[in-house]
Amino acid sequence: PMGVDTSRQAPDQGSHRPAAYSGEAEGEGLLSFAGVMLMIVSIVNVIGGIAAIDDANFYVGSAAYQFGDLNTWGWVLLCTGVGQFLAGVGVFTRNQFARWLGVGFAGLNMLAQFVFLPAFPLWCLAIIAVDTIIIYALLAYGGRESAV
Repeated sequence: PMGVDTSRQAPDQGSHRPAAYSGEAEGEGLLSFAGVMLMIVSIVNVIGGIAAIDDANFYVGSAAYQFGDLNTWGWVLLCTGVGQFLAGVGVFTRNQFARWLGVGFAGLNMLAQFVFLPAFPLWCLAIIAVDTIIIYALLAYGGRESAV
């Protein structure tokens, strides 16, 4: 507006970041979150896969699957968990291949969880939600740094 001196107004307090975060790139926290969650979900998948392979009473015994059985999906979860852990470690090294591997394994895990729904429904839905956040973080903030 005309005649208003904007140079004397207080700076926007909402955009002030503490000094500890001044060197942090945009989305760095969400990317770290994705790496941590990839590793946590991988450990859960490995444990769940071993339980399914061993026919533990942990899962619903009367669950019917479109194809395969509890043992088959246990192996899928075990292999997916190992891949997710490796991708999670790679995300912390900012490796682009590991980032795409993380997206792929999170997507594969989402599909496996959909098929695994009859065995453990609420847990599968929670893991699907976490995988969605992982994929978003890796795709939105995991890109290469722009050349200056």
